[in-house]
Amino acid sequence: MPRQALRFSGMSFPQSGAPLAGLTVIDLGRVLAAPFATSTLASLGARVIKVEHPDRGDDSRAFGPHVGGHSVYFASVNCDKESIALDLTCAADRAAFEMLLTHADVLVENFRPGTLARLGYPWERLHASHPRLIYAAVSGFGTTGPLAENPAYDIIAQALSGMMSITGHAGAPPVRVGASIGDLVAGLYLALGIVSAVHRRTATGEGCMIDVAMLDSQVAFLEAAITAHTAAGTDPQQRGTRHPSIAPFQAFECADRWIVLAAGNDHLFHELCAAIGRPEVAAEQRFATNASRLANVEALDAQISATLRTEPAQHWIAALHRAGVPCALIQTVSEMIRMEQVRARNMIIPIDDPQMPGASVPNTPIKMSGFDVATTRRRPPRLDEHGDALRREFGLG
Repeated sequence: MPRQALRFSGMSFPQSGAPLAGLTVIDLGRVLAAPFATSTLASLGARVIKVEHPDRGDDSRAFGPHVGGHSVYFASVNCDKESIALDLTCAADRAAFEMLLTHADVLVENFRPGTLARLGYPWERLHASHPRLIYAAVSGFGTTGPLAENPAYDIIAQALSGMMSITGHAGAPPVRVGASIGDLVAGLYLALGIVSAVHRRTATGEGCMIDVAMLDSQVAFLEAAITAHTAAGTDPQQRGTRHPSIAPFQAFECADRWIVLAAGNDHLFHELCAAIGRPEVAAEQRFATNASRLANVEALDAQISATLRTEPAQHWIAALHRAGVPCALIQTVSEMIRMEQVRARNMIIPIDDPQMPGASVPNTPIKMSGFDVATTRRRPPRLDEHGDALRREFGLG
C-alpha cells in the first residue's frame, strides 16, 4: 500500500484528538530541563499546570532578553501552560497542592534530589496517597551515586560526560555545545520516560517514579565514542566538524561562506570529486577507500578546500545537488527560520501574545497521521494567571 502523506496544516491546542489529550501534568520545573519536558508534552496535547513560587515564579522569568516586560527565555519553554502560585512551606498552599495531586496524572520536578522529600513529599508518601501518579524527576546526577547531592547546570554535564572533550577543533580550548543539550536531552528523556510510564500504567494501574540525570543523558548521547574507547582503547578527540569515522564529512570554506558536505561512501566520494571538477582526486590510491581517506584526511582536506575556495557556496551547492552528494550551507538562525523546508513542516510558529509581537517558538517535530499540529502556541502564563480559575475548578480553597 502506498504511503499516505501526513497533514501538517495545523490548529491550536487544546485538541480532543491530540495524542496526550486528557493527561494532566503538574509542573514544578524551573529554568530548562523539566520545563522543556513539560513543554514537549504540552505540544502534544497534555494539560500542564505550572506551580510557581508566589514571589519570584520560575527563575527563568528573570532571564533576558525581555520583550514587553516578559522573558523570551521563559517563553521559549512555557507556552500552552497554566500558572498557579503556591508556597509549599505554607499550610494553605500545601493543601491546595495536595488537592491538585488528586487530579494529576504526572508530577514533574527538577529540584536537587531530596528537596521535595524535605518538603514532606517523598516518593513513598506520594505513591501511597496517589498510587496512579507518575512522579518524574530530573536532576544533575540522579538520586543515587556519590554526586547525587551536588548541584549541576548544563555545562557541568557537558564537561563531565566527555562531550566537551570531543567538541571543537584540535588544540583549541574546550567548547560547550551551543545549545544547552545537557538540559534539553535530559528533558527529552524525561518526556519519553513519562509517556512510557503512562503506557505501563494502562497495564498495571500503578504509577512509578522516573529518575533522569543530566549526566546520564549526556553519556547516552555520546554516539560511538564510548564503544570506540572500550573496544579499541582509543580516547576520542576534538575533530572540529569532521566525522570520526567517515571522510570527507565536514565543513569547507567556499569563496564567500562555509558549507558542509558528507560523502558517506566510495560512490558518493567519486560523485563529489567529479562534481567539483577534480576526478583525479578520486583516482588517487591514498583516497581509494574510506579508511585510506581517514588516514590521509589532512591531504584530502587540502585538495577539496583549494577547489571549493575558488567559487561561491551556491555554485558548489548546485553542482553537488545535481550529483546527489549531501551538502548544505552553514546557516544562521535567521536563515533557517526563512527556509521553505522548515516552513513546509510548520516548525516555526508564533506565540499568541500581543505583548511579544513577532515572537515565535519551535513547533513539535513529531508528526502523526490523524493529528494536526498547532499553528500557534498559547502565550506563556503570567505568574499565577490561572490561580483563581484553578482554585475554583479543583476546589482548592
